[in-house]
Amino acid sequence: MVDAVILLIVVILLIFAAKGALKHFKGEGPCCGGGSGSGGSPVRKTLDGPVIGRRTLKISGMHCQNCADRVAAALNSLEGVSAEVSLKDGSAEVSYDRAVDEIDMRRAVKGAGYEVVSIT
Repeated sequence: MVDAVILLIVVILLIFAAKGALKHFKGEGPCCGGGSGSGGSPVRKTLDGPVIGRRTLKISGMHCQNCADRVAAALNSLEGVSAEVSLKDGSAEVSYDRAVDEIDMRRAVKGAGYEVVSIT
């Protein structure tokens, strides 16, 4: 009887863990400080001048929408850069209105805790 109760408790705990992991990887859980209290999407940044170029950054390490928001905020903190980050694609579309060094973009993403895999 005791074994059945322990087994039932373990099964219930596994179900809750699986549900939490599924929410995490869908970007719906409280990963990285996000979740229901995260305040929504970041404000879209507009550039001062006309767009002179665009780059696509492939980024690894993002697990939830809060991760994507952190990357967007880090890139948008660069002067002359406006970024939109896609968690689904694991990428950031970066527009700029002045010359921006790729090293600065990589540094901003790294500072947010993620890695740039490639820039095209």
